[in-house]
Amino acid sequence: MALPSLDASIALVALFPFLAAALAPVLHRLTGAFSGWILALVPAGIFVFLLSLLPGIVAGETLRLAIGWVPAYGLELSFFIDGLSLTFALTISGIGTLIVLYSGSYLAGHAHLGRFLGFMLAFMGAMLGLVLSDNMLALFTFWELTSITSFLLIGFDHQRMAARRAATQALVITNIGGMGLLVGAIVLQQAGGSWDLSVLRAAGGMQEHALYGVILALFVVAAFTKSAQFPLHFWLPNAMEAPTPVSAFLHSATMVQAGVYLLSRMTPILGDTPVWMALLVSFGAVTLLWGAIGALRQTDLKQMLAQTTLASLGLLVLLIGLGTSVAITAVMVYFVAHALYKAALFMAVGAVDHEAGTREITALGGLAEKMPVTFIATAVAVLSMLGIPLTVGYFAKEEMYLGLLSGDWASVVTLIVLVVGNAMLGGVGLLVMVKPFLGEAVPTPKTPHEAPIAMLAGPLLLGAAGIVAGILPDWLGHDILAPGATAILGEAVEPHLSLTINFASPLLWLSALTWVLSIAVFRLATPARTLLRRLSHGLGWTADTVFDAVMFSLIRFSGAVTRALHHGQLEFYLVIVFSGLALALFGPMLALDGFDWLWPTAELGAWVGFSMPDVRLYEWAIFALVVIGLVAVLIAPSRLAAILALGVQGAAVALIFLLFGAPDLAFTQLMVEVLSVAVLTLVMTKLRLDIRDHRPFEDWGRDGVIAILCGAGVSLMLMLVLSGTLDTRLSDLFTATSVPMAHGSNIVNVILVDYRGFDTLGEISVVMGAGIAIMALLRRRRTKA
Repeated sequence: MALPSLDASIALVALFPFLAAALAPVLHRLTGAFSGWILALVPAGIFVFLLSLLPGIVAGETLRLAIGWVPAYGLELSFFIDGLSLTFALTISGIGTLIVLYSGSYLAGHAHLGRFLGFMLAFMGAMLGLVLSDNMLALFTFWELTSITSFLLIGFDHQRMAARRAATQALVITNIGGMGLLVGAIVLQQAGGSWDLSVLRAAGGMQEHALYGVILALFVVAAFTKSAQFPLHFWLPNAMEAPTPVSAFLHSATMVQAGVYLLSRMTPILGDTPVWMALLVSFGAVTLLWGAIGALRQTDLKQMLAQTTLASLGLLVLLIGLGTSVAITAVMVYFVAHALYKAALFMAVGAVDHEAGTREITALGGLAEKMPVTFIATAVAVLSMLGIPLTVGYFAKEEMYLGLLSGDWASVVTLIVLVVGNAMLGGVGLLVMVKPFLGEAVPTPKTPHEAPIAMLAGPLLLGAAGIVAGILPDWLGHDILAPGATAILGEAVEPHLSLTINFASPLLWLSALTWVLSIAVFRLATPARTLLRRLSHGLGWTADTVFDAVMFSLIRFSGAVTRALHHGQLEFYLVIVFSGLALALFGPMLALDGFDWLWPTAELGAWVGFSMPDVRLYEWAIFALVVIGLVAVLIAPSRLAAILALGVQGAAVALIFLLFGAPDLAFTQLMVEVLSVAVLTLVMTKLRLDIRDHRPFEDWGRDGVIAILCGAGVSLMLMLVLSGTLDTRLSDLFTATSVPMAHGSNIVNVILVDYRGFDTLGEISVVMGAGIAIMALLRRRRTKA
């Protein structure tokens, strides 16, 4: 498919929310309660801009922007808009507008509202960047940014331990998937030859490649962690510790849908294989039922909705696994329907909690009289959740059932799972709509009343959007579903949504069965909840408790390692470091060709005998000086004498550099030696160490063996390097470019200052840090004294 347009505004869609996030705290300080209204203009503007792209996308265009990222490696920061990414981006920005507006009112008066709005906008920018990225490394970057920003949002109320734990748990689980995504992207780039998803999709799938299994496993792990698929689902309900606006945004349009987006995007590259279908359908089905059962077990309205999100994510993954055009169309329509009604329900529940003082369903009742607008918004959203005609949820249910009418046993089993799962979700929806609002009024912690308009706008508009989409099936199918499904499958998908009621169609009777079962679930909810809680208590262990056990085990293990390795004895540290050095030197040499290279080969004949090297007299004198310095170190009567003897060796090495035409190196070596001797002498004097070294004989032996091994290892490594062919490409480059590029005839200086200037800066920083540490030690010693 052609990529005709380059438009920098695509990049601004992803980057502008970050700029707004940086300004949010200042803006809140200046405008106070109006900051939510003002900042909501940012996602609203993005939504309007993206909406202007819809006609072109419907006509079959795709938009792409590529900015040179690392041109030397052909790496580009590329963004891409097609039907799939546009649907997600419209959902994120549209619902994001209402969420920012809602947040400003929900947290009105909160001291850190500006910070919260900043986190929310950054979260939105990360999600927009994720769905618009064409380059896999950019996608990974935004993927991780969603994890970090969600960590900040979930743990926003950081003074509560539950919030901190939930934030940490979400970060740990999603980061595991993030690492899988990074490795998977690298392997996919190596196998497919490009970082850009559009290029990989155009080149054809990777299903026949030898690395297909590895790539599939890594991407599936990434998607399952992000979209909370069983058994990595437990972080999602715990994320309800976040303020309600976060829950509404996270569960409807953002982070938890990232895994669904990734699987949809990867369908042409990795899909349509038996293993793809088996993995996604099986895990999706289990997650659907597990989430639906979990929702029935709850009495907290947010927890009930969170568990239904879990089930919905499983349903979407299941449909992606089926991979037919009808199933993929069902993915698109269910994603839109779920985003609309779930965001509306979360915001309505937040309004109930905000105005009545509780969201416990057993402590609520009769709120419809006091909060009629909230009740209407909730009812409309639940009707879409149930899949009642004239709502967008109706088409979602019809499409998913339509894709499973083939009659084979696998389709029948999957169809049963979908009907049961949808019935339980419908029953939970009825509980959310009926229990808090209808029936006899129940006293609540606060006197209930209607929420401010900023908190009602979201539920009302999203509920209305669900109705509008439901009564305009042609527009919904042609402008939203078909472009998205076409982008997923890589082939044209024709919309076929219709409001026509056909009493001979099995779809109608399957829908009727779902509604009847939903009512049954609603009526049996209380005994079912009691039974499920007893079973849960009887089982004891859950994925949540396993996570805690693993984390505490890691903490205990790291503590044991720290106590073993970091116990304050400098001598032990040095033994560990130099033993590791010896192992690092000898290990590769032994593992490769051993030490056969030390002996003459058959081509060279027998040993030619030992011959004296051609060394001049003054060179022998310097060599003798080195040996004298070495012996002096070993037999020195005091530590001070050993330090001075060590300086003799360094001075001899400096002389060697000088004789062989490297005055800069000689000067550097001499300065280092002088500095080392001065510092060591100062330290020894100030720390009041013993004059002599009183180590026992076994320590002398141990240290001597390690020293000999390190010295021999370094010598052998140098000999091995010198025995090979010298690669002069780098030195030739320095020689050729030192004067014309760096304007310096001293190549060593040019290398230090220009070619590796940052390395030199780092080395100087290390020396400075060591000096500061020495000063701190001396001062501490003096204070104690």
